[in-house]
Amino acid sequence: MAHESEKLLLDQHKEKHFTAGEIVRDIIIGVSDGLTVPFALAAGLSGANASSSIIVTAGIAEVAAGAISMGLGGYLAAKSESDHYMRELKREEEEIISVPDTEAAEIAEILAQYGIQPHEYAPVVNALRKNPKAWLDFMMKFELGLEKPDPRRALQSAFTIAIAYILGGVVPLAPYMIIPIARKALVASVLVTILALLIFGYAKGHFTGSRPFRSAFQTALIGAVASAVAFGLAKAVQG
Repeated sequence: MAHESEKLLLDQHKEKHFTAGEIVRDIIIGVSDGLTVPFALAAGLSGANASSSIIVTAGIAEVAAGAISMGLGGYLAAKSESDHYMRELKREEEEIISVPDTEAAEIAEILAQYGIQPHEYAPVVNALRKNPKAWLDFMMKFELGLEKPDPRRALQSAFTIAIAYILGGVVPLAPYMIIPIARKALVASVLVTILALLIFGYAKGHFTGSRPFRSAFQTALIGAVASAVAFGLAKAVQG
């Protein structure tokens, strides 16, 4: 009866947690670099008096190369995380078989850290020892702090970052595709990209739990500084 009442309470209380953290992180990485790097490149080429057509060509090449590079980086990072998990899983599995008493003592130590008394955690330790799969899962989560990665994570990360980079990269290049005079296109590109950076920064702050307005300002400031430096360097080199 008590079990049924607890289940009823759990059914009535549905916690709302944001669980798409990894996807959001990939989008943030892709869009952030996608907005900033092509923006700085276009500004630099504008400072060197390149035509809009040259800036668009160079920008598209950079976006393509950047998307591939960033996507590959995301794939390798996720793959390394998965490989690390599997190595630790195998090692922990071997330890449970070879030194079960030591591993059981580690369970007791972990539970004791939460203020659970020996007479309270002893049944838990014994129950886990009878269930090797649950025992292994417990040790991975609570001893090593590792969650089993999604097997599709590496490819998902690669495509998410690459697509986000492309979408971000199109924004600063779009004015150059429409306006043939590079200097005029630069002004439009600055306005459009700064606005996009502000919106993106605000959204990033909202999803990551930081201050949205502060995040918007910081994101826009980084993009503005990067483009200003690129423009200034191009002018200095040309001069």
